[in-house]
Amino acid sequence: MMISVKNLEYSYPGARQQVLKGLQFDIAENEIFGFLGPSGAGKSTTQKLLIGLLRNYSGQVLVMGKEIADWGSELYEHVGVSFELPNHFLKLTARENLAYFRSLYSSDTLPPMEVLRWVGLRDDADKKVAEFSKGMKMRLNVARSLMHRPKLLFLDEPTNGLDPANARRIKDLILRLRAEGTTVFVTTHDMTVADELCDRVAFITNGHINVADAPSALKKQYGKRSLFVEYLDGDDVILRQEFSLDGLGGNERFLDLLKTADRIETIHTQETTLENIFIQVTGQELVE
Repeated sequence: MMISVKNLEYSYPGARQQVLKGLQFDIAENEIFGFLGPSGAGKSTTQKLLIGLLRNYSGQVLVMGKEIADWGSELYEHVGVSFELPNHFLKLTARENLAYFRSLYSSDTLPPMEVLRWVGLRDDADKKVAEFSKGMKMRLNVARSLMHRPKLLFLDEPTNGLDPANARRIKDLILRLRAEGTTVFVTTHDMTVADELCDRVAFITNGHINVADAPSALKKQYGKRSLFVEYLDGDDVILRQEFSLDGLGGNERFLDLLKTADRIETIHTQETTLENIFIQVTGQELVE
């Protein structure tokens, strides 16, 4: 198991209320795990605890088989982090930024131009980061987190501020990294990103995990087991009928419609979305 969390509780110094209230979850090796919830739910606090930035928690937090409180700086030889807010040396170029951070690792690292190519910034390698757009800075964040080939990668809102083409590039990169053996922990409020990428997701609100499962399993559990058929009648008017998926193969009304309709326009199941499931399970909307 790459990460194992049991009864995790945390309060910020001086705060009256707990931020995390008994979290429990495990993340397997080579898994993309999504931590989903609105702003203030506890996503970032959990991530900061998992990468050793916050201490004085209660409960158990094992990262790569070792309690996070017992890790020293050697943890960061194995862990990569891309924060939501870009933080670079703005007067340096992209190549110079990566060359500097590369020098901080004792393990083997990738050439800066290689990771810049992965995120679509190779042609901007010698441009000062002050001239970068927000989306370019976000991609540089991702590149920096990959310099040392981490076993465990933390991504905070990895497609935030990206246009569709570059968002697709980053999502494809994440899937490739998982296929090559990297475990990925994604925090996001974007359910579309989670649905595309994650092997499993956990919903967090008010410091509690409400549910954790594969997106496909959640859709089956909370979705409506029916399908709709849209078809043309004799007057070229589009009509719509709903059928239960249970016993569909023997449903005479459904089979008769397939045989007699002038033209079938569409047939689709009544699938739900992760966002709808989140609202149904938690009673909250994803307002960021």
